[in-house]
Amino acid sequence: MNTTSLPRSRAANPWWSRLLRMILIAVAVYGGVLLLLYWKQELLLFAPTRLPPGHQFTVAGVVERKIEVDGATLSALHFRQPDARGVVFFLHGNGGSLQEWLTSTDFYRRTGFDLFIIDYRGYGKSTGRIESEEQLHADVRAAWRAVVPEYAGRKIVLYGRSLGTGLATNLATEVSADLLVLVSPYSSLRDAARDHYPWVPPAVLRYPMRTDEWLPNVKMPVLIMHGDQDTVIAIDHSERLQMLKPTAELVRLHGVGNNDVHLSTEYLDKLAERYGRL
Repeated sequence: MNTTSLPRSRAANPWWSRLLRMILIAVAVYGGVLLLLYWKQELLLFAPTRLPPGHQFTVAGVVERKIEVDGATLSALHFRQPDARGVVFFLHGNGGSLQEWLTSTDFYRRTGFDLFIIDYRGYGKSTGRIESEEQLHADVRAAWRAVVPEYAGRKIVLYGRSLGTGLATNLATEVSADLLVLVSPYSSLRDAARDHYPWVPPAVLRYPMRTDEWLPNVKMPVLIMHGDQDTVIAIDHSERLQMLKPTAELVRLHGVGNNDVHLSTEYLDKLAERYGRL
């Protein structure tokens, strides 16, 4: 009896049947992971620091402003100084909040520019949560409309850092300014995701952020700055963008990564020099 049951068991479960079962399980797990990434990718892309509603910003000369958008209120900081030459409209990276992004106004006093910087939905004291790329672009437009008319006749700088570079570039295709500054930009978030997660199909990403498609349509002067030691967004992204926009100036920051750009003397001196030529 035992000598005949073993062959029947093997015959009922040939090797290719077991292999097929393993493949189907792997495909199901892979599909489940992709589905989770599709619906929950905000947890990977955005790393906000939340602040209590009563939080007080203490940087001298800076006032807090509120911007009403569809379904939320954005928190913004506005640094003003007498006889400012213009304003820098600043779109920050994917982490932190205004508490970390604005700790000093020394650079702006040195260059004679005011500063206007916003927190995205769910960051800092901003209410709501980010739900789509289209929503992000709409919020940025609303913030632009809230402050830039106050600077009619003066110089306007549109500045994006890391995550904010795609938002700034898209906005630059729609508005007029004197300079677009992109610091640590990506050619697209799809390309950046491919660098870190090559196993994820591009179609899964709901925030493609196609800087590479928008930049060629920008009419204003463009300054690109990127650390040559950046392991988050490789400098290759900036090099590709310059190829798409040959008139853009690309500054390679030596020995600089992604999170220490603002500490680079080379970065600060170059930015101040470029603002001085406006």
